[in-house]
Amino acid sequence: MVPQDKLDRLITIEAPIADDSLDGAGSGTWKPVTKVWANLQDMLPSRGERLAGGINVASRPARVRMRYRTDIDSSMRFVLGTRIMQITAGPAELGRRYRMEFMVEDYTSAGNAA
Repeated sequence: MVPQDKLDRLITIEAPIADDSLDGAGSGTWKPVTKVWANLQDMLPSRGERLAGGINVASRPARVRMRYRTDIDSSMRFVLGTRIMQITAGPAELGRRYRMEFMVEDYTSAGNAA
């Protein structure tokens, strides 16, 4: 269990908004749902780079824990400053609806951006 004092990051939870126009496939937006205090733990570094469509992509997996809520699902994402994290697994219930845990990843292009 995560002690109360360890919920030290204020993250924004966003939900997807689909674009219903005829030419809007794949161009939806995100709507902030709420802000919650959470615990964010980055996973230890490993081979976090891979080739996706000819572009070298680096992923940054992490674990997010927060108080138990019923309004969050895997279609949503978390935002912490400039870091945007897609939910890859969860939610997992910790305790008896005491806390919940998600596995998340944010992606960046790897290598020299110049």
